[in-house]
Amino acid sequence: PRPESCYLHPDRLTRITCRRCGRPICGQCMIPAAVGFQCPRCVKAHTRRTRQNQGPFGGAVSARPQMTTYVLLGINLVVFGLISLPGVSSLPWLEWFGLSPIQACHWVDHGCQMIPGVAQGAVWQLFTSLFTHQQWLHLGMNMLTLWFLGPPLERIFGRARFLALYLLAGLAGSVVVLWLSGLDTITLGASGSLFGLIAALLIVQHKLGQDIRQILLWLGLNVVMTVVMFRSISWQGHLGGLIGGAVVTVLLVYLPTGRDRPGHRQWLALAGLGLVLAVLATVRGLQLAAMG
Repeated sequence: PRPESCYLHPDRLTRITCRRCGRPICGQCMIPAAVGFQCPRCVKAHTRRTRQNQGPFGGAVSARPQMTTYVLLGINLVVFGLISLPGVSSLPWLEWFGLSPIQACHWVDHGCQMIPGVAQGAVWQLFTSLFTHQQWLHLGMNMLTLWFLGPPLERIFGRARFLALYLLAGLAGSVVVLWLSGLDTITLGASGSLFGLIAALLIVQHKLGQDIRQILLWLGLNVVMTVVMFRSISWQGHLGGLIGGAVVTVLLVYLPTGRDRPGHRQWLALAGLGLVLAVLATVRGLQLAAMG
């Protein structure tokens, strides 16, 4: 950004802006915050009504910001064990947990066992598919990405908002899969949620005036991999997760938290987004059920 005059000291040029009001501030006016800097007037105005444990975008600061990531990792590992372990893997966990637009066939000794899809009422697949992996490499790559992206974003947003970001981004990916994927496919993996986390980190860094070139490079590499390997990768889930994560992050970053009810507007907006996604999934499920 081009240097501007500090609004409290017009004779001093700066590229730093206050995280709260967005006005340029010089080195003398910069007051470190949890993320970025604030100006003296904003600090004074918010001191009385801001809790000490409140994060930069309204969420409560977590004492252990890696805990939610640990829980998500654990769920993925448990589901992978159900699918992969000898004996246990003979059950149709993949078909039950993976996202199938219509019913899928699970072959057993006595023939084909039909497992319901979303069109037959298996709406849980919109979420369980986010925690389902069939191969070690797929699981390892996704969990490594979650390990790196999860704690920093939970530190910024707080535990509840970070979890909402993860689940809503994944749900958006599932909805796009439901509308744009082939009917005979089973989609699984945490990639939709992870693309949402990448979008979130990009928007947060841009909001705070930080260098976004590394995250853009990371996103670009993932997009290239998605295009090159489109036959084996759900580009629909990646696209939906990216868009969903971006929308959630914009709501969390740019909506005011409110003076009397911190985060009230944010949670109402997130609930509205969840409702829109639920309606889209319901409409598509009804269409598929009518077709079949």
